[in-house]
Amino acid sequence: MHDNLRRRALESGKTTSNKAKSKQSSRTSSRAASATNSRANSRLQSRDASDDEDAAGNLSDDTNMSINSIDELLESDDINEQTTDVMREELTNSIDEILLTKGTSKNSREEFLTVYVRCLTAHLFADTLYKRVGDIIKALCRSVKAETTEKETTLALHAIALTAITIEDDHLYDQVASVLKQSISDAEHAHVKAVAIEALAACLTFGGVAEAEIEENMTYLLEIISSDGEFVNAVDEADVVAAAIHAYAFLATQVEDLEAESEDAVAALLDQLDSDSVKVQIAAGETIALLYEKSYTPREDEESSGSDDEEDEVDGGDKSLVKRYNAYHNTHQVLEKINSLSSLSTKSVGRKDRRNIHQSFASIGLTVEKPSIGLRTNKSELKIRLHNSGEMKVDTWWKMVRLNAIRRLLSGGLVNHYYEGNHQLLNVLPMVIRDTSIGSPRKHLAKATKGRHREQRRFVSVNADNFD
Repeated sequence: MHDNLRRRALESGKTTSNKAKSKQSSRTSSRAASATNSRANSRLQSRDASDDEDAAGNLSDDTNMSINSIDELLESDDINEQTTDVMREELTNSIDEILLTKGTSKNSREEFLTVYVRCLTAHLFADTLYKRVGDIIKALCRSVKAETTEKETTLALHAIALTAITIEDDHLYDQVASVLKQSISDAEHAHVKAVAIEALAACLTFGGVAEAEIEENMTYLLEIISSDGEFVNAVDEADVVAAAIHAYAFLATQVEDLEAESEDAVAALLDQLDSDSVKVQIAAGETIALLYEKSYTPREDEESSGSDDEEDEVDGGDKSLVKRYNAYHNTHQVLEKINSLSSLSTKSVGRKDRRNIHQSFASIGLTVEKPSIGLRTNKSELKIRLHNSGEMKVDTWWKMVRLNAIRRLLSGGLVNHYYEGNHQLLNVLPMVIRDTSIGSPRKHLAKATKGRHREQRRFVSVNADNFD
């Protein structure tokens, strides 16, 4: 029945791979070795992140998961060095050039796409995009479909995702869905497929999509995960599989009830715990924790606390949550795999990767064992801070998943987008704001830069329909 559902949702004649026969041999020859995992995978360590770390956008380095070429472009330049007026002018000029249909070279297109990505990453420029979004999306889709170079295609895909988070447009997803799916399936480079998956998740989140559409695309992503990428012609490509897992998790946070999907999803993710890629293993483990967390929901007013719930309410768990269904039929099996990874000692995995695995799977195992505990521990409390202006406790897996998804998209510009009132961001990842009149989102930056960021930060939103 589930296979039939998948085929209907995907409207494709493709079938999944015979993993039972091919997984062992294909993994041995995987081209995707364990990529360097930085502090993104050790973010569950028992300490609060410092203000300096938050200011620099370094709560997590997971941004390099599948958009590393974009990050390299951004790292070469301080995205907050220029005033917003200067960047707005640059953005306007880049849009004019991007919209040209003739007489452009691949180098010039890459150059102006780089500017577009850099500007939209650094600041909220919804007013600059207003009334031009449709034409911009068409131009970006042309670059994606042409796939002239890997760099241009990757930039165009990231630009589509940034456009989606910048301005509210209920028709954006409909404009890009077929192009993104085609890129995921047919792109020449695995890296392009991975970035297209991230763009798909962003457009589903911010592009005016109903929950039913999100669920159908979760089925599509699960096919990629369960087939080790073969479903989109990317067999054993770790970047593609990891991107699909991250995208699946991000979309899962937006679906209220996952009871029907949870069993198949956990089964597929359990299989990925055997991956040769550390980033795939950790992504799968964190998503399993999310699915267990989502099997608990707040207690209704008419529901009283009973003895059946007592076991799940101890050891720091949230007593207001009640178990609604089994996330997976064999939690013992899940815990066995997770506990074996949390104590992994093999020399074939580097010391840094082992540390990341140990720290991540210790917290994952705690959640699987007692889902109501979320990311809460007795040792510390993880927070993301905007200096003295606001903070958000990252005490649940859904918050962690969304935070990392947004950071992969906005990188170091996350702080500015909060301060400048990105309505899309605030809806997905709300933060408690104590003071919205601060002149700069960077610690001590106003004095150091002598006039940069002089404009007052305020919380506003720009919608494609509200400029009548």
